[in-house]
Amino acid sequence: MRPDAMVTHFLFASALVLTAGHAAGWLARRLKQPYIVGQLAAGIALGPSLLGTTAPDVHALLFPEQIGTALQGLAQFALVVFLFAVGYELDLTLLGSRTRTAVGVALTAFVVPMAVGSGCALLFRAQLRALDMPHLSPGTVVFAGVALSITAVPVLTAIVRENGLASTVPGVMAVSAAGLLDVIGWTVLAGTLLESDDGRELSWYWRALLAAGFLALMLVAARPLLRRLLWRTQMEPLLRLSLLVGFAFGAASVTQYLGLHAICGALLAGFVCPRERDGTLDPDLLRPLHDVSALLLPFFFVVSGQAVALNSLNGTGWAALAVVTVLAVTTKVGSGTVAARLGGLDRDDARTVGVLLSARGLTELIALDAGLRAGLLSGPLYTVLVLMALATTLLTQPMLMLVQRRAGRPPLGTATRAPHRTDGPPGAPGPSAPSESTATAPGP
Repeated sequence: MRPDAMVTHFLFASALVLTAGHAAGWLARRLKQPYIVGQLAAGIALGPSLLGTTAPDVHALLFPEQIGTALQGLAQFALVVFLFAVGYELDLTLLGSRTRTAVGVALTAFVVPMAVGSGCALLFRAQLRALDMPHLSPGTVVFAGVALSITAVPVLTAIVRENGLASTVPGVMAVSAAGLLDVIGWTVLAGTLLESDDGRELSWYWRALLAAGFLALMLVAARPLLRRLLWRTQMEPLLRLSLLVGFAFGAASVTQYLGLHAICGALLAGFVCPRERDGTLDPDLLRPLHDVSALLLPFFFVVSGQAVALNSLNGTGWAALAVVTVLAVTTKVGSGTVAARLGGLDRDDARTVGVLLSARGLTELIALDAGLRAGLLSGPLYTVLVLMALATTLLTQPMLMLVQRRAGRPPLGTATRAPHRTDGPPGAPGPSAPSESTATAPGP
């Protein structure tokens, strides 16, 4: 394909991805579902499972192999910006007076699904072979547990806010515990990715040492150095934003080289990024990060959807999807509910926390994408887990409504709703989201 023809294909594919992704997200929101559900559905529809099966010539025309690398690059760009914002907003001081309860909920809601997922991977080896997983490495077993343990903080935050739960005890508890789950989950995932040695020059031992040194350098030196260089000099906000995004991409490139995937470096860069002097988040930094990531995330969903092949699932695959979805819901809801109940919440609030923690969404897809690229997942198993993430996200809202109805409470969403922007695309909860949580965290 000539270069000018390739550019033409890429531009038209980009127009299709952005239009279809955001239109499907808008439709999902109209149907009382998270924005991500529509975008993921659009990605699967534009992939080989639907468009590629029903109209293969059209699919080949719209998404020729030659533009695959460019689409992948835009998808990774969106992910780095998105996760940099997630890391910047991650503030564990939001736990307030309920720190012990939130820690207990987070640990329980991670350990129980982790044990069940890893145990099932070992127990059903024969079934996994039918999903093109002939060999189970230790990394694959651990990754199976991580896949069941993840909670999507951005999606959970949007669900909490659009249902009027942001100022309630279960809403704050769920968001706080999910933040801790993020820290635990990404740490375990990083270790799992290090175990995979997909032809890299450095052994896992040296990569682990270099990763530990890089982590120490970032945690100890990065924040004070960035504050001195970028804040105390009264730098123009746009220039500061550009330098910080460049810092995020630099950190992402280091972790990508070390086999930890770019997502780890982006998260870490956001976490060490300096806050304002009073601890608040800088709106001049957050707003453009949210806007850029929200605009470009459909590229990630389309790239993820390209790897979802529904026609590759046999009877074992569909049975595995049913089992994995049931386990994903029951382990999260059950462990979160029990831990919250033991932490002092009443029965209905504890159930609300458990249901909220079951939402996976975008964070799950990012982890699955990393596992697929690291060779820890086969194509059919990746498809099963992506569909599980979609199903658990879809089920969160109906389960919340059921919990509220059993408790005899007003229908969800009757409380004062957040501004329209806050329940928009994933990763775009708006700059006010952390401040609300902060105000309510020390609650009773």
